[in-house]
Amino acid sequence: MNSQQSLAERFREQNRAGGLLLPNAWDAASARIFEDAGFTAIGTTSAGIAYAQGLQDAERISREVMVRAVATIVRAVSCAVSADIEAGYGPGPADVATTVNAVLDAGVVGINIEDNTHGGNPARLFGINEQCARIAAAREVAERRRIPLVINARTDTFLLGLGSGAEERVRLTVERGLQYLRAGADLIFVPLLVDVVLVKHLGEELHGRISLMALPGAPPAQELFAAGAARVSIGQMAMLATLGSLKRIGDELHQHGTWRSIEESFYGFGEAEALFSQRPPDSWEGISRAHGFAGPE
Repeated sequence: MNSQQSLAERFREQNRAGGLLLPNAWDAASARIFEDAGFTAIGTTSAGIAYAQGLQDAERISREVMVRAVATIVRAVSCAVSADIEAGYGPGPADVATTVNAVLDAGVVGINIEDNTHGGNPARLFGINEQCARIAAAREVAERRRIPLVINARTDTFLLGLGSGAEERVRLTVERGLQYLRAGADLIFVPLLVDVVLVKHLGEELHGRISLMALPGAPPAQELFAAGAARVSIGQMAMLATLGSLKRIGDELHQHGTWRSIEESFYGFGEAEALFSQRPPDSWEGISRAHGFAGPE
């Protein structure tokens, strides 16, 4: 069993065991900070990666640029990495398969894949059968490559406020979630859901196979786990908090010419150097050649 397969097996067991708290990185530095904090697995944040490229979220970034960012993160750490591949960078199962092959080449052991069409059709979400075919394509690629990939199938029923209220939203989520699990997903990811009562209901309907994203004001992770979540991630929240810190630094520097905000959260130069003291060589050339990528945009 190679190192990627071994990491994938351990990551799958972590997801099955439940109580998995997963931070989300957007570059090598943030990934190393999380690993140094003691996390044995991290996710990527598509929004954070997009913002770092000067782009908005929701597939404004290309597959090629996203895969390169993911590869940089994987290369910077020794722990398991799960990649947010948004909606797969294309509407069909073949598009998803291409993306999954590319991120597997980068070394990931898990993916998030969403059912939001990002304006691709008036329904806003892919049809259930369509999304099941896309999930099945991701699973087929992983099985063919003998990597026990963890598929976190995201549904945006809550994020888009579908249905006439919470009860109908839960029903729509259960309907999609059960089908996604049958198609090959390991977990159902429901962003914007943090109400513990609804989490408990949904967890019971989906046999505890749900993952959530923390938001400002959300209950602590342990309360969400107790309510039935198997996994809690933080999405772009750490990246946004970092932007908030940078804004305070910029405002203080511009208005007062002082740097108290820097001093409050300063990370030493020596510590930063140590994070990358054994960074392996770039692996992008082989990935780009395998998938016909021209290079970073």
